[in-house]
Amino acid sequence: MPENAAPLDLTATATDLTVQLVDIESVSRGEQAIADAVQSALEPLAHLTVSRHGNTVVARTDLGRGERVVIAGHLDTVPLNDNLPARRDGDLIHGLGTCDMKGGDAVILRLAATVPEPVRDVTYVLYEAEEIDSEFNGLNLLSQSHPELLAGDFAILMEPSNAAVEAGCQGTLRVDVRTTGERSHSARSWRGVNAIHGAAEVLARLNAYEARRPVIDGLEYHEGLNAVFIRGGVAGNVIPDECVVEVNFRFAPDRSEDEAAAYVREFFDGFDVRVTDSAPGALPGLDRPAAKAFVEAVGGEVAPKFGWTDVARFTALGIPAVNYGPGDPMLAHKQEEFVPVEHIERCERQLRTWLTS
Repeated sequence: MPENAAPLDLTATATDLTVQLVDIESVSRGEQAIADAVQSALEPLAHLTVSRHGNTVVARTDLGRGERVVIAGHLDTVPLNDNLPARRDGDLIHGLGTCDMKGGDAVILRLAATVPEPVRDVTYVLYEAEEIDSEFNGLNLLSQSHPELLAGDFAILMEPSNAAVEAGCQGTLRVDVRTTGERSHSARSWRGVNAIHGAAEVLARLNAYEARRPVIDGLEYHEGLNAVFIRGGVAGNVIPDECVVEVNFRFAPDRSEDEAAAYVREFFDGFDVRVTDSAPGALPGLDRPAAKAFVEAVGGEVAPKFGWTDVARFTALGIPAVNYGPGDPMLAHKQEEFVPVEHIERCERQLRTWLTS
């Protein structure tokens, strides 16, 4: 076991365990203490095989079941904002990471400790550095170094989702749409070509854009194509020779990144279009047996995920995934972040039902 690991009591309730986790400071790139604590708590459990990869901890059952599911959560938080230690106020737990996402991590640890013979084999992943650049992301690094540890038929990312299922996620693409002109003195503007004026057609096309709304596994996704930045200009007396409109495309998960890029290039046909950033979407996979059983156990209405989360990393490995965790995602990263006790208890209860029946 790691030395000097802060102890975690896995016999405590998930609510109390949330407080224990929150009180271990774990700002991104500073997760060693919490990873040590998680590893030390899980290693004595005979029904799990535990491995450590940087500050990412993986615990697996190996019962020869017909299905394997992955349940994952990140251990890091955004920087402190005078919101530690945790405090309980009635039915709410306040503090850094309560919502995003140590409430979900507590549920993962309770399930790992108290469900020794699930009806599906389970891989529990508690990983580092989700809140910062992808190059540090523990799930991303694990998918490159040990993809076999993430193999499964279905995955659950315990990102806050108000304790309801949000399936898959949108992909995201950013492009620079560039117009060019010719500089001249603004007093003799007819001697030049104004690149900013040339961007009017780019904006006109965006104004006329009609969003595609595909239905995937019974869920309606809503795409979006929007200008998010515009830059150009040289000086107050110079006709600009370049203008760049930065456009963000949020695309449904039935498109690949290449298909999304091809769509945007066709949409802006005639302009210089350069892709600057791209991340794939994630298919919900609600037609899979494990997913169907999960939705039945959880109940309620399943919603599509509008936005991007690490579920997309599972799709890249061919594993359908959903977001399901305690807390309101609108509270993530806020100083007043909190998680309802009822959300934690509900997530644990419903996941336990799914894993044991």
